[in-house]
Amino acid sequence: MSQRRVLSIQSHVAFGYVGGKAAAFPLQCLGYDVDLVNTVNFSNHSGYGRLGGRKTSTEELESIFQAMESNELLDPSRLLTGYIPNADALNAIKKLAEKLRKQNPNLIYLLDPVMGDAGKLYVSADVIPVYQSMLPLSTVITPNWFEVETLTSTQLTSLPSLRHALTILHTQYHVPHIAISSIPLKPWLAQSLPASIRPPEASESAHLLCITSSLIHSKSDSDDRHENGSSELSLVHAQCVPLIAGYFSGVGDLFSALVLAHYHPSQSFPSPSSPSPSPTPYENPNPTPHSEPTHSYKDTTPLTTAVSLSLSKTHQVLLRTFSHSESLPESERLGTDDEKDGNEPIRKVRRMKGRELRLVQSIDVIRGEPKRQKLGHDGDENEEEEGVVQMRELVRWDEFWSQKP
Repeated sequence: MSQRRVLSIQSHVAFGYVGGKAAAFPLQCLGYDVDLVNTVNFSNHSGYGRLGGRKTSTEELESIFQAMESNELLDPSRLLTGYIPNADALNAIKKLAEKLRKQNPNLIYLLDPVMGDAGKLYVSADVIPVYQSMLPLSTVITPNWFEVETLTSTQLTSLPSLRHALTILHTQYHVPHIAISSIPLKPWLAQSLPASIRPPEASESAHLLCITSSLIHSKSDSDDRHENGSSELSLVHAQCVPLIAGYFSGVGDLFSALVLAHYHPSQSFPSPSSPSPSPTPYENPNPTPHSEPTHSYKDTTPLTTAVSLSLSKTHQVLLRTFSHSESLPESERLGTDDEKDGNEPIRKVRRMKGRELRLVQSIDVIRGEPKRQKLGHDGDENEEEEGVVQMRELVRWDEFWSQKP
């Protein structure tokens, strides 16, 4: 088995960067061989308003998996799943994930439960119970806030509701590691944040929150208290990131791929007061099984390091994409207007085309190591230095499980 081979199962577009097109290039830049299985084959993403192509049938997926297995091509060290349009296809992928997990208990599986955003599903509702049944197979999941609500049947409206959702994911579905990249920073959430990461009150609405949660106990633990005597279920870290104006597709796909690439469960970490190590580009030949705790009781975990790197790089790619879109002729960056877009569809097409992620132009960002220094909440002054990205390091939320709302 190659220690650096990823099986990526998600959407494909001929033009642009979403799904597998947003994931494969970063993974390859970071030294991974990537085997791609496409769950749809479209001309472009659906945000353009019109597209061509079709979904991959369940029979086609099963045929691909069977042929890969027969030819001894199905032995990845890491698995990445993203957009899967319906329950039949998802069930076929679930069976594959179960098989891969059985043959390799140390498989690192990042499950991105792509279902919807902003309160709306864009897949069939029958995928929800299938995704819920797949969660115990995962090492890391990367849902957005709406997908967390959907998986846990919990509206995120308060700190107790956020705790409840994480508890369900960790204890009912046995997910070891959770990374939520973009929670809207509503007043209840902003007021709950540690002062070290809370943005100025006037700019709270212009930020999103990235939060991670790594389970302290293994699934086999019967004691509900941590080794140090606390009753914390998990180690929680968070960081705010400024919103970038505009609609951009493929951002979650890029983020998830980078998290998978940078996640090294066998790494050991010092406390934040010690010099931060460079992330090793190699995996330990005997990684920790996905169901076991992958860290000691410290301020930095393998997940937070991976997510800090991924958040920093994704934000920089978005900044470059936004800058490029703003430099285009006015006819290619017209604002959203549903009536005008309906009467003249090419307006929307041109707008979406100008906002495709600038991945190739950001190869220095993808392959670089962000500088570890404190950033202002709205300051990115030095981020355009070639090959240099400012690290948006996640901060330990010490009282997440105990503070009063």
